[in-house]
Amino acid sequence: MCGRYMFEPKRNSEIARIYELATQAGYEPTTGEIFPSDQTALVIAKQQQVQVVAMKWGFPGFHTGQLIINARSESVTEKKMFAKSFQSRRCVYPTSGFFEWTPDKQKYWFNYKDQPDPLYIGGFYNIFDGTPQSILMTTVPNDSVSVIHNRMPLILKKSEIRAWLMDDRFANDFLTRPMPMLTREKVAVE
Repeated sequence: MCGRYMFEPKRNSEIARIYELATQAGYEPTTGEIFPSDQTALVIAKQQQVQVVAMKWGFPGFHTGQLIINARSESVTEKKMFAKSFQSRRCVYPTSGFFEWTPDKQKYWFNYKDQPDPLYIGGFYNIFDGTPQSILMTTVPNDSVSVIHNRMPLILKKSEIRAWLMDDRFANDFLTRPMPMLTREKVAVE
């Protein structure tokens, strides 16, 4: 699961550029620690062009007020709620890194080791009552995350973003790819 991540324009020039593109297009993405239901910056494909937008993180759940924020890569093509959106409306979450918690509530920060590069997380979106809403994807964790949590985000390289957004075969094949090794740091819980 990935329940929170960071989007920090002031700490990374690539994230700053994404934020600038979103605001120039009239969006107001949340910055700092991103929570489910926040307006989050996303990279999407529209008319075969890559664009930056912002939309609410989370699909409506089965109960009033519930949000579904993650979809499993192993079953996304089979789940009625997700399959069509995954096939036709993929997106990418640009992040500075993400958080996970252990069962005993220890919080950990994950990002690339010794690299200031953003983590790009694969996802998809849909329109609910006229409002676009997004969901990010998780997969089986590698050794860098599995000691903390049993899921990790589906992480793309910057060079894979366009293919993820526009190439159905690439996106379907990517669902079973091994994820990059990440560094983790224990975070003081407030």
